[in-house]
Amino acid sequence: MDLESNYEIARTASFIRSRNFTRVALQFPDELLKDSTRVARALRDKLRSSEDNASDKDIGLYVMADTAYGSCCVDEVGASHMTADCVIHYGHTCLSPTSTLPALFVFGKAPISVSDCAENLYNQVSTCAKPVMVLFGLEYAHAIHDIKAALDIESSRSQGSTSRLELYFADVICSVMTPSENSKPSNGNVGLDDGLSANQGSGNAIDTRYSIGGLSWILAEGHTIQEYLLYWVGADNAAFANAVLTFNGCEIVRYDAAENVLVTDVSHQRRILKRRYYLVEKAKDANIIGILVGTLGVAGYLHMIHQMKELITRAGKKAYTLVMGRPNPAKLANFPECDVFIYVSCAQTALLDSKEFLAPVITPFEAMLAFSRGSQWTGAYVMEFQSLMTSFPVEVKGQLEEARFSFLQGGYVEDFDSEEITEENGDGTLALVKATEKALRVVDNDHQLVTKGSAKSGAEYFAAHRSYHGLGIESNNSLPEPFLIEPTGIFGGVGWDG
Repeated sequence: MDLESNYEIARTASFIRSRNFTRVALQFPDELLKDSTRVARALRDKLRSSEDNASDKDIGLYVMADTAYGSCCVDEVGASHMTADCVIHYGHTCLSPTSTLPALFVFGKAPISVSDCAENLYNQVSTCAKPVMVLFGLEYAHAIHDIKAALDIESSRSQGSTSRLELYFADVICSVMTPSENSKPSNGNVGLDDGLSANQGSGNAIDTRYSIGGLSWILAEGHTIQEYLLYWVGADNAAFANAVLTFNGCEIVRYDAAENVLVTDVSHQRRILKRRYYLVEKAKDANIIGILVGTLGVAGYLHMIHQMKELITRAGKKAYTLVMGRPNPAKLANFPECDVFIYVSCAQTALLDSKEFLAPVITPFEAMLAFSRGSQWTGAYVMEFQSLMTSFPVEVKGQLEEARFSFLQGGYVEDFDSEEITEENGDGTLALVKATEKALRVVDNDHQLVTKGSAKSGAEYFAAHRSYHGLGIESNNSLPEPFLIEPTGIFGGVGWDG
């Protein structure tokens, strides 16, 4: 493997230099960690070899791994621990918008037989009665230009012309991202890619722009995506599942670049849709709902959490907000009181197979179907929660902002014992947070947790029912305060990662 080319060392160094970053976080997924030291060394050497290096400060490079949530998202929390100016994200990504840090995405260059892919694609287009839209995993973006060139060759061999073929390619939204302040709701089709180029359409406002998984394309007036055959280039992974469920009304085929074969049967992915709507029906009977925070970096996540709380409260149910990194059956088993969980995360990590869980885990879209009065499934399925957001403001301590370490202050809340817990001290939310944390630490002189009968709040009730209460670290002023979660609903709730 050509390290310089595959990890785009020169381009990354230029990005860092051009923006005068001095502390850079390098985020690697587990499968690429083996290359992290070589990449960091090559990038450092490239930066030091710059002609203008003498006038610049030393640039610190910090390797990040073991993200608390999905590795496809930018780990802004991890980067903030090292006060990084930006994140270089390597490998597979969902290209979800960031909240606070700029990011450069290095997709990688997965191997693919360009000639074989072009031949399969040409045969598909030639025999299909529908126009064809080519979508692809971002790791194959590097090969799209070569595939288009190979199609021209394939067409000339067949004495045809690619200009007469109804064939279109999606574009990559971006590879550089700046913090997004746009959390406005979309129409379900429009993504985050305003002003980008597209392969077709007149560019007028009446055209429809689609975006999914970092890809974008435009359909001209009067056309819908259901009229197209979708040709996916890539693996059968979360990105492909996202496309299948979102465009479940389309005919879809997949070119497996690893095996050099065209897969026309994607029924196993479509069966997931039936399972998801079974969970929606099951969720309708829930009384206590846990909101699982599946990201602390994707722009708008806090807005969606508040929207879910409001939805649940209007439905006359109780809600608890829980943060625990990547959920698993053992973690969620600590909250048997919850009848269902809503997982707020990026589109490519949203679908948890909850067959082994004690309670179903659903997405925000499924929650809106389950808890909104009179809602009915129209056949549409929405994976990205940004497409669901309404316009009500999410106010945190008097201003609109995304949380970092806590949902309130962007850090740890300290000295809560020294303040009287009244609404006059601040907003009611902060008072509830302080009361909730106290409830979780209520112990008697023998360091025993409160009994079930003495519970006076939802947090105390949760704590009293736990068979496992963490590592039992004694109170120590030198230790940081616990990670706080904002309470909600009738009782309020707190979650922790045991």
